[in-house]
Amino acid sequence: MEKIKISVVKRFSPEDVFGHEYKTPTGKKVEKCSIFEEGQEWISENGEMPEGFCGWAWTDLARSLHVLQFGGNYTGWAVDGTIYNACSDGVRPVCFKLERLTD
Repeated sequence: MEKIKISVVKRFSPEDVFGHEYKTPTGKKVEKCSIFEEGQEWISENGEMPEGFCGWAWTDLARSLHVLQFGGNYTGWAVDGTIYNACSDGVRPVCFKLERLTD
């Protein structure tokens, strides 16, 4: 299996998604995802989730990670060995770049 580099490209705020702030039913203002920072990078080896990575985001990226880990490409959509994907948080999503690393 190939190693995959995972990079945080952008964190979106509720304002980016809705055009205005978003509050929970209890009135708490929702901010950008606090787990990730833009520019963070991880290496996934042997299909394992890197330490400190969000489990929800990992599940959302799993299909694309597996395609790249086993040598597949998204031809016509991205440069071979690379794909952009996002977590499914509809209020404050995070966009990632996945890159297959070759030795």
